[in-house]
Amino acid sequence: MLAAPRRSTANVNPSGEWALFSATSYNWTAHKTSTVWQLLNIESGNVTDAPFDSSVAEVVWVGDTDTSILYVNGTNDKVVGGVTLYTADIGASEFSPTLVASLDAPYAGFKAVKTESGAINFIASCLSYWNNGSAYNPELVPEPLSSGQLYDANFIRHWDFYITQERSAVFSGVLSASYGDSLSFDGNMTNLLWGVDGITKPETPVMPFGDLGDYDLSPDGSAVAFLSKAPELPKANYTASYIFVVPFDGSEVAVAINGPNSTAPEAAKGASVHPVWSPDGKKIAYGQMDGINYESDRTKIYVADIDGQEAKVTPVAENWDSSPFLFLWSKDGETLYVGSELHAASRIWSLPADADADYKPKNITGPSTNLADFALLPDESFLVSAAASWTSRIFYTIKAGGEPKTLLTANEVDPELKGLSPKDVSNFWYQGGDGDMIQCFVYYPTDFDSSKKYPLVFNVHGGPQTTQGDSWSTRWNLRTWADQGYIVTSPQFTGTGSYSQEFTNKIQGNWGGTPYRDLEALWAHLEANVSYIDTTNAVAVGASYGGYMMNWIQGHDLGRKFKALVAHDGVLDKVGDYATEELWFIEHDNNGTVWDNYDRYERWSPLNHAKNFSTPQFVVHNDLDFRLPISEGIMMFNILQSLGVPSRFLHFPDEGHWVLSRENSIVWHKSIFNWINYWTGKEDALLQDIVIKQ
Repeated sequence: MLAAPRRSTANVNPSGEWALFSATSYNWTAHKTSTVWQLLNIESGNVTDAPFDSSVAEVVWVGDTDTSILYVNGTNDKVVGGVTLYTADIGASEFSPTLVASLDAPYAGFKAVKTESGAINFIASCLSYWNNGSAYNPELVPEPLSSGQLYDANFIRHWDFYITQERSAVFSGVLSASYGDSLSFDGNMTNLLWGVDGITKPETPVMPFGDLGDYDLSPDGSAVAFLSKAPELPKANYTASYIFVVPFDGSEVAVAINGPNSTAPEAAKGASVHPVWSPDGKKIAYGQMDGINYESDRTKIYVADIDGQEAKVTPVAENWDSSPFLFLWSKDGETLYVGSELHAASRIWSLPADADADYKPKNITGPSTNLADFALLPDESFLVSAAASWTSRIFYTIKAGGEPKTLLTANEVDPELKGLSPKDVSNFWYQGGDGDMIQCFVYYPTDFDSSKKYPLVFNVHGGPQTTQGDSWSTRWNLRTWADQGYIVTSPQFTGTGSYSQEFTNKIQGNWGGTPYRDLEALWAHLEANVSYIDTTNAVAVGASYGGYMMNWIQGHDLGRKFKALVAHDGVLDKVGDYATEELWFIEHDNNGTVWDNYDRYERWSPLNHAKNFSTPQFVVHNDLDFRLPISEGIMMFNILQSLGVPSRFLHFPDEGHWVLSRENSIVWHKSIFNWINYWTGKEDALLQDIVIKQ
């Protein structure tokens, strides 16, 4: 699972005939990754190798023909840490790339259009210096004599890195048309965020998870839209972000079209997502939440009519109880296609670009897989890049109301994934602790036989306002857990997203309440109704919020039902949450600040029930997890050890909230699987060769 190819989403050419994607595999002997680029023929589904090698970092379809490309080489022979740009035509009889630009910093995330003049206008992102806005190349910066970092604002670190003076920004550049077919570059890159003032510095993509969806280049190359956190608000306390519009050449300072004093509805004050220009370059579609300090509020759809840097903003289908995260215009600009989740599966939906408040968008793709991206083809069908628990990548085409045509699915072409299929997962609904119907996903081992009994892995997902359904992961791949010889359940308990905003909101101030009762109800349901599960031989596992819930049930009755627990990056002391970085998260989910609402924090703190801890527990916590600091995991382990509860502690000094390195991941999997297999009687002994003894 860890070594199998990891494919990017499909990058479709203008004619809709071809798509490029990359595939990265891992060699356990060489301990290295290798990447190949491949071409997908969308009509036939045939896959061939692209005519360039792994030195290519990314590709943009742009130029004189439908097969012309601008590609980025991740190295620069003249400037250490820089990149180079080449043009080529992959449809030509001979692949003959031309060097057109040398960039002196590690620019990435390129978008480009060919203008009427024949020039190519492009944008890309890069860290920028705080004092002059120029691109920042860390390879050219002398190592400082001191490592000290001084702060006067509370957003000092985020996820797995400390905040520095530099900020990511979008830069614009021009490949000018010269004599014949040649292009030239004058070396000038313009920071399009420069000049935006506020108490916090503008940034796009918004780190650490921002990407190309945070900004867009207008079809004629004359303007850029990007999102950035609200410059007038502290970043640690508020989620608000706005969509800014700026001329491509940076001749005017960027202006927010949905911030204060804009025409956007007054309620729309929260996080913005995915600005996309319409085909005629006159409108921008985007999403925005209302809640100014809530990362899981409902995202509403807006369309802004653009006149220069002024905009008239209109809500679209504003009563639709869903949260779109991808936006795409139809060719005529009359219809919007959006990616949004329902019942733990992300799908494509269509709606008129001027839909009234009560319009119900139409589901195009159905619930079978989770889409990662999609492109509109000339015949109004879609090329979908998706995944599921049984395939790490599937490319298929589909028309509205039609059946999907599979072009490639990883489980049929990758030897590592051979044998995986949709039959490996199912789901059912049961009544939760407070009466709501809860969906629960079930994962089966290879050669599952319903006449036999299997031990249980009782999984609790993270978030908590996220989902873990029929989806692929290289971190918590529940099919790998099942293939240890277990049935794995994954309930979408109260607070999970995609089951209505009301259902999501119910976890606020309720972390150890209704969700815990939902888990108790699931246990009772499995015990009474599922004959092939041996509930007398079960383990409970979870990460993030799931790790918190492991700590919570450790001190409660449900914890006594399990042979062992596994908690990855779980909170133990809710008051200690204030050591996190995104303060908006804990203050929202605990109904306010700790000084105004101390009892609410204390009420749901697993630490208060430490005297009841008695179930063997494996604790994982990583040093670079700044959202959930490692002290929480160490504190839990220290208490378990002091109480004499069998326990183990695993940490990775170089990992954050997730274990991403394949070499670390194999240790993570082997150590945890050995733990659960020992306590369920599948293995005779615990690992000793890698354990550090006192």
